Amino acid sequence: MCGSLPGSSGCYGSGDLGPFGKVGAMLEDNPSTNLATQTVTRFIYVLDIGQKTTSAVDLDIYQKTDVISSTEDHVTVTLVDKVRLPLIGGSAATASMAGNTNYLVIGTTASPHAVEVTKGTWAVAQFGGFSPAINVYSVTADAYGYITAEFGLPGSTETGFYTVGPDGSTQSDGGGARFMLNTTQAVVPSMLK
Repeated sequence: MCGSLPGSSGCYGSGDLGPFGKVGAMLEDNPSTNLATQTVTRFIYVLDIGQKTTSAVDLDIYQKTDVISSTEDHVTVTLVDKVRLPLIGGSAATASMAGNTNYLVIGTTASPHAVEVTKGTWAVAQFGGFSPAINVYSVTADAYGYITAEFGLPGSTETGFYTVGPDGSTQSDGGGARFMLNTTQAVVPSMLK
């Protein structure tokens, strides 16, 4: 954790995550602040897509807590849950994950479905399933809470997408390649081959 406080500035602490087979994606949630206890908490989501010996995909959910004084930020990170996802991982897979206030959307390049995970309850709903089957290629989000899961390589003859709204419902789907832009994470051109 780096930043500035009234009496100091710099980097104050860190936490350990893991162990993992293969980290496919990581995402930090929005902070929740308690002024009475001078604490800031947030979740950190780590998508473990396995390794050569397994293709299991797990979402590891950590809680990061900062206890802040005028000169110090004491950081703790604790694993609070692990959710097995109905996705395919492995050494050749890559993963994408994006979130909004209430949901995460996750996919891997080895899976013909994406999943929507409800924050807090960790309920998992699978979606997608084009025919013929095409795998998830990327997941992107915008600043308004919309998340798009793109299926198939852009430019190929078989592509499709699903867009999930801030309330978790499907807003649109269809053929073709779609993606979302935001102000904090660049969409890399190699994601959109």
